[in-house]
Amino acid sequence: MIRNPFNLEIDIYRKPTTTDTTINFLSNHPTENKNPPYCYHINRMLSLPLTEERRQTEWETIQTIVQNNNFLNAHIARLKTKIQHKTHIRTTKNESKKWATYTYHSPKVRKLTNLFKHTNINITFKSTNTIQQSIKPKNPNKIPDYNRSGVYKLTCKTRNMSYVGQTIRHLTQRYHEHTRYIRNNDPPISICPTHSKEPT
Repeated sequence: MIRNPFNLEIDIYRKPTTTDTTINFLSNHPTENKNPPYCYHINRMLSLPLTEERRQTEWETIQTIVQNNNFLNAHIARLKTKIQHKTHIRTTKNESKKWATYTYHSPKVRKLTNLFKHTNINITFKSTNTIQQSIKPKNPNKIPDYNRSGVYKLTCKTRNMSYVGQTIRHLTQRYHEHTRYIRNNDPPISICPTHSKEPT
């Protein structure tokens, strides 16, 4: 992204360590395995809102990669023309098409979406099985933090001192015990900082 005083411009950046090596045209591989890197470069060049000068620079870079891997310039030119033609057809079709999104719960959803086959509505699906849900799965049975055991810290606002304790019972239960000890004026087992041993 290039920020100008009045607008933003886009250019294609390649890292200094980027290699221009692809499957060589003379290697014993099917053409379907040789074309994808160039399809990617050409698609990116055509789809990004580049200036004519930057688009021409990118095309020259692609042609250099082509020559370094023994491809014919005519082969890549035909590939470029084919991609441009597909892009034009796809854009023309999308102008008269509308889109509807369905949540894909199971293959049964297609029984509904098949009804739109002969209409001007395109169907797209969204999944409930996303990466975010995999990382942070919803757990309705999650135990609240205060209903767990663990280490806790209580601070006395009057004396500005703290008490750290550990319990194997619920933290809420242990907290209520401390407040009860204070109400009953029972300092040996309250949160008095002078007593380091805390019953569990």
